[in-house]
Amino acid sequence: MIISLNGQKETCDDGATIAALLEDRKIRPEMVSVEVNDAIIERGRYDQVRLKEGDSVEFLYFMGGGS
Repeated sequence: MIISLNGQKETCDDGATIAALLEDRKIRPEMVSVEVNDAIIERGRYDQVRLKEGDSVEFLYFMGGGS
């Protein structure tokens, strides 16, 4: 199926979970927050939330630094 991932069209397995999408892209869940269709998903639900055709997914990375 086709989803929008960080503004780019991407393919993933039908019914893939957020956890599966992160694993497929070798991203550690504790390093990113995930937003699906403008809603932040709780980290503990990544293995429960299934993606659907046309979903908009954003991986949000937090950077430290500055003074």
